[in-house]
Amino acid sequence: MRRLTLTARRGDANRRIDRFIAERGGISRGEARRALERGGVFVDGQRCKVASRGVHPGQELVVNLEEGGRVAGDAAAPASLGRDRLLFADEHLLAVDKPAGVPAQPTLTTDRGHLPELAGRLLGAEVTLVHRLDRETSGVTVLARTPAAARALAAAFREGTPEKTYLALCARSPVPPEGRVDAPLGPDPRRRGRRAVRPDGEAAATRYRTLFVGPSGAALVEARPETGRTHQIRVHLAHLGAPLLGDARYGGPRMVAELAIPRTMLHAHRLTLAHPKSGRPMTFEAPVPADFEAVRLALVPG
Repeated sequence: MRRLTLTARRGDANRRIDRFIAERGGISRGEARRALERGGVFVDGQRCKVASRGVHPGQELVVNLEEGGRVAGDAAAPASLGRDRLLFADEHLLAVDKPAGVPAQPTLTTDRGHLPELAGRLLGAEVTLVHRLDRETSGVTVLARTPAAARALAAAFREGTPEKTYLALCARSPVPPEGRVDAPLGPDPRRRGRRAVRPDGEAAATRYRTLFVGPSGAALVEARPETGRTHQIRVHLAHLGAPLLGDARYGGPRMVAELAIPRTMLHAHRLTLAHPKSGRPMTFEAPVPADFEAVRLALVPG
């Protein structure tokens, strides 16, 4: 993979990031913009996709670039998604069952193996991500196949009209066991990369209900987010005293009753939205993956 590492100097203050990358990196402005749009640009370790953002002296930028339509290191790239991961496809959109461990977009360390690339290789065509799941979250993800579909789907997710249903395995049942948590979320000032409930945060609401509680106290919980904030379900359930199993970032245990938890136990089970062209409602459902089901059977056998 071609990678640029650039440091902003005093004379670069407030320069647009796309111009800065192009001029300092010796590439075209179009290539810089494509890197930004793909999510391949990081400023001091934080992803940036806004071309008009200004840079500040001392900031370090890492820019992941494609080479000749492919990315260096292709032989070591993950295998394409299997056909069994394809839930639906037409000329406007596709729905896939994202495996846990696959990033939704390029990361700071690699521009390979992310979901749009794997889904595009599965179809032999370029696709566009319109919403995202965390790397360790499995389940339904929708991608667009045309610019018009991308605009319509992205707008729908911004407005919160798709209906999303997740399954979560928690360390214990939330208190109360069923209800709606309406708690704004923002960056956690105590730890970089975390989110926290804070009064000055963005509005966030999640409906939830406890389905089963096992002998160890672990619980299977259904969560239906009404908004789409980063780490929303994870933070809201932890806020209710029910951190997700395997989610050490928010207090979830990685070991329960001598059972190792392989990942954050969150699965995007069902998604209902309007088709971007016809407007008709469509529902996609991803089967519960084997690792999630194995933990559930061991701890919440109801």
